[in-house]
Amino acid sequence: MSVTLALWGTSYQHRKLETITTQHEPTLIVFRNGTPIFTNYGKWLHPLFELEAYLAERPIQPEGLILQDKIIGKAAALLIHRLGFRTVKAGILSRLGEAVLPRHGIVYTYEQLVDRIHCQTEELLAMVEDPEEAYRLVKVRAGR
Repeated sequence: MSVTLALWGTSYQHRKLETITTQHEPTLIVFRNGTPIFTNYGKWLHPLFELEAYLAERPIQPEGLILQDKIIGKAAALLIHRLGFRTVKAGILSRLGEAVLPRHGIVYTYEQLVDRIHCQTEELLAMVEDPEEAYRLVKVRAGR
């Protein structure tokens, strides 16, 4: 699935965004005491589903971990809250995602704030506030 972000400006910004989203760097990393304990290179929300499975198999409490994600929109923010994380670092954060995080007591930082991530999932969840409803909707879209 391709994600297009709402970024306006020079072609330099566009090339920079392409570089961010096409490099073979992790898209999601979870840290415990500064040490990576989970790394994923997937796209869309798949790394969060993989993280959910990883956490289900281990006696780890997400409250004390730091989640670092390249792109966080509303869907990712709701799933991150549902997983129990309290500290998040985003490369790119949408305003819809930003609205979710403090409402659920999540401390966050970001490198770039954008008005919106233009993808069908962000549109689908624009009016959804319940993390469980969001989870059900994106799980169906992910074919899980």
